[in-house]
Amino acid sequence: MCGRTACSLGAELLRRACAYRDRRGRQRQPEWVREERYRPSYNKGPQSSSPVLLSRKHLQQDADSSERVLMDMRWGLVPSWFKENDPSKMQFKTSNCRSDTMLSKFSYKGPLLKGKRCVVLADGFYEWQQCGGGKQPYFIYFPQSKDDQAEGEDGDKEWKGWRLLTMAGIFDCWEPPAGGEALYTYTIITVDASKDLSFIHHRMPAILDGEEAIRKWLDFAEVPTQEAVKLIQPTENIVFHPVSTFVNSVRNDTPKCLAPIELGDKKEVKATASSKMMLGWLKNSQEASPKKKENELPRWTSQFIHSPSPKKSSADILQQWLGKEGEPAAKKRKV
Repeated sequence: MCGRTACSLGAELLRRACAYRDRRGRQRQPEWVREERYRPSYNKGPQSSSPVLLSRKHLQQDADSSERVLMDMRWGLVPSWFKENDPSKMQFKTSNCRSDTMLSKFSYKGPLLKGKRCVVLADGFYEWQQCGGGKQPYFIYFPQSKDDQAEGEDGDKEWKGWRLLTMAGIFDCWEPPAGGEALYTYTIITVDASKDLSFIHHRMPAILDGEEAIRKWLDFAEVPTQEAVKLIQPTENIVFHPVSTFVNSVRNDTPKCLAPIELGDKKEVKATASSKMMLGWLKNSQEASPKKKENELPRWTSQFIHSPSPKKSSADILQQWLGKEGEPAAKKRKV
């Protein structure tokens, strides 16, 4: 399943990270719709708002369906047919939609057959493994290469920062029966977990890996539902690491939520200049939390981290990225 995410990029950087080519091959950045509503967060839960990509044609009928826009939508689909004036009165949860029932449950089948497909954006998502002494959270995300460490110059067209996780979603637009502003909401489609993730949880979000998959999922006018749903399947192209139980409370919203920790190992983590702040957060969290017995937690071994580069793992790159994000822009050291 997917019950918590992080999306920490600012609105303008998010646009750059979502650059794409339209049907004519032109390099584009999606335009924001209601940009002022977007709030970055390291700890987003259902009922909060998250950025999604969708075809501009959903909002402008004469637009090219290959053009994309960014919109901040509420997590937890409210179907357009819902009759109450208060969407919080819904009696069922819609933050996740199982792939095997999305074409049979009316809440999802209706918008899906109308082409209301979106891509939910995140740095990654959190999942909890059931352990003997409780639950251990993990942060799960795309592998990051060394080239992904820099944000690039303002004039660069190619994004060189963090590669965002792109999850398949379904959205709908609900209008209050008594009148008022329309509410856009979404659900994240889930599938059986991949082999590497199954030890954490038996479900995972349907991840769209690569520009072609994203294009087909969003371009509802050119790609029919029957073809688009073939994209909904588990992926092995992900990495993950354990994080502190600090993330358990959705009220906690700092980089500490997704910072890597080592499980069941008392070895001191070597700190680089850019990660000292992050490791300090981890130390404070461990001192403030109840101690767990070592044998109650699985060990974090190399099998839990799949590195695209033998020189620098995705977790190392995450630490460097967090260190940079934690410093005020004006005080970042020049290399």
